[in-house]
Amino acid sequence: MKAVNIGILGLGTVGGGVANVLARNRVEIARRAGRDIVVTHAAAREAAQDVNTDGIEISNNAFAVVNDPSIDVVVELIGGYEPARELILQAIANGKHVVTANKALIAIHGNEIFAAAQQQGVTVAFEAAVAGGIPIIKALREGLSGNTIEWAAGIINGTGNFILTEMRDKGRDFADVLAEAQQLGYAEADPTFDVEGIDAAHKLTIIAAIAFGIPLQFEHVYTEGISAIDAADVAYAAHFGYRIKHLGMTRRTDQGIELRVHPTLIPEKRLLANVDGVMNAVLVHGDAVGPTLYYGAGAGREPTASAVVADIVDVVRALTTDPGNRVPHLAFQADALSAIPILDMADVVTAYYLRLQAADRPGVLAMITQILGQHEISIEAMLQKAPSTHEAGVPIVIISHRIRERQMNAAILAIEAQEAILGPVTRIRIESLASD
Repeated sequence: MKAVNIGILGLGTVGGGVANVLARNRVEIARRAGRDIVVTHAAAREAAQDVNTDGIEISNNAFAVVNDPSIDVVVELIGGYEPARELILQAIANGKHVVTANKALIAIHGNEIFAAAQQQGVTVAFEAAVAGGIPIIKALREGLSGNTIEWAAGIINGTGNFILTEMRDKGRDFADVLAEAQQLGYAEADPTFDVEGIDAAHKLTIIAAIAFGIPLQFEHVYTEGISAIDAADVAYAAHFGYRIKHLGMTRRTDQGIELRVHPTLIPEKRLLANVDGVMNAVLVHGDAVGPTLYYGAGAGREPTASAVVADIVDVVRALTTDPGNRVPHLAFQADALSAIPILDMADVVTAYYLRLQAADRPGVLAMITQILGQHEISIEAMLQKAPSTHEAGVPIVIISHRIRERQMNAAILAIEAQEAILGPVTRIRIESLASD
């Protein structure tokens, strides 16, 4: 049977890894796919030094690859929004299948791209866009297709997880660990996408769409970063038996779909609480299977290449399949996507960790508890520390029971308005991630 010709856009870290894996495992991959898979054309300004480019035509113009009539599958690994979007749409218009690791592009423009692909009868595969080498897309789209997914929660950004792990294990400050992450290559020179949750929000958008059969809606993700997390918060969390993780959370409720990324206290006995360093993990709860955990490398050359090559194999297997019988891009048939609304963050119900500095005088603690009571907020635990010589006021830490966010927002505003409260209240949400 004729070999399947692959065109790669970008031969950098991931693109070079894909080319190497396809060459190194060529025989094994062909045994799985049923056909030989060969990289014949690539677009690259400069290939990574250890990439074997023998037999590969190298072009400076990426459009030369997508317009090459001999190419069957285009693999987009240049990242960003443009020209990646234009290149993918052109490849689709040319009747070519597409594989991409571009989570930002899928989260923002995926609805347009999938509609174009469906019209042309081609596939767009994107396993590597979420959690690197972890096959979470395939698990949600295929392995759990008999379930109603109730919720999914994930540590889906390795940079943020590395920073929080170092802060917990070594008592270091955020800025200090971030600088090391940049030196190690875990964080970009501009780390905003990682530490402010934008990268995780891209991935959560995709997870939620596949889990619940809704359109991609990145613009509705509530996003909060970890740059305001203090070493004291990490220590207090440990005192109460929690660990702080930068969590992506999506949950089906009667009112709508929760879609949120923010720092979260997780009980230290939970599996997700013990995912450390740059590793990723996603916990999915289905009504039939219960909780299932997917753990592994969320980035890196070979782990990401592993997911890209798996997508290529899936596409090759489906080349002779009628388009109507292929696995849908977002798990549900395109005409069966739901209009379930995304829940406003103010309507989310969760427990809370609050830390504040208060003047060291009688009646302040009673005032705080009175305000919480007025907003129907019940306290689960409280810690008041003796003032230190270098601190202004007394640190007070409160763990609340579950309450609607709008009530907590109002209570925090009322507390911060008091003259005895010295500075803003630190608020971190708490999720038990129980399997019930």
